[in-house]
Amino acid sequence: MKTIFEKPATIERKWYVIDAENIALGRVAVKAAYILRGKNKAFYTPHQEVGDYVIIINAEKAAMSGRKRTDKMYYRHSGYMGGLTAETYDKVLAKKPTMPMEKAVKGMLPKGPLGNKLFTNVKIYAGANHPHESQQPTAIEV
Repeated sequence: MKTIFEKPATIERKWYVIDAENIALGRVAVKAAYILRGKNKAFYTPHQEVGDYVIIINAEKAAMSGRKRTDKMYYRHSGYMGGLTAETYDKVLAKKPTMPMEKAVKGMLPKGPLGNKLFTNVKIYAGANHPHESQQPTAIEV
């Protein structure tokens, strides 16, 4: 068996759009990370960027099961003593509607330079409109 190495210039990149309305946040994030990584292609290579571009619309309308809207906490630290901030999902959604989806997708990508580059290939929007119509994205069902 030989490892397949694709040259970056020969990789054909497609654009996909995922509508997150009334779909579980985690399920949307898993599908997006799978496509960003390139695991839906026959020539997937773990250390190369072979994935496609993903547009996620209606991120603020993603479903959460159970009492996660009030019980799920998001933590961040300022770096100073006693600088821990904890906010519920609803508070975070009111401030920045795309942040929970961004955190979910980023957490499912590899850590390091490859993951940082892959994260630039996902575009997340709170509403139904996006400025990428000229790329002719293909709709994906989750």
